[in-house]
Amino acid sequence: MNDCIFCKIVKGKIPTKFEWNDDKLVAFNDIKPIAPVHILIVPKKHVESLGKAKNEDVELLGKIQRIASKLAKKKGIGNAFRLLTLSGKGAGQTVFHLHYHLIGGWKDKVPEIEANKQI
Repeated sequence: MNDCIFCKIVKGKIPTKFEWNDDKLVAFNDIKPIAPVHILIVPKKHVESLGKAKNEDVELLGKIQRIASKLAKKKGIGNAFRLLTLSGKGAGQTVFHLHYHLIGGWKDKVPEIEANKQI
């Protein structure tokens, strides 16, 4: 994908300080963090979204989970963190390259998850 910002980051066309970089994944700090720790975990392979992932991507999806846990420990949030992805425009996805948000590090009140709010 020529215009995909994450593909450009993966290919080194946009300078980025990586928190993780191996043959399958990169991870870097979000430029608009919503938590004290906010890291994006991005597969090097272009997959549009979780909803577009195929059976062949199962190992990659599992690796994302494992690396998220390692990064959380490295950043001192291993005991309490969130890992989330948005799949599709209707869910709020704005960059159409699969990625996960690793967030945590709140010292005071932890933000509520929308589903937990009482109506």
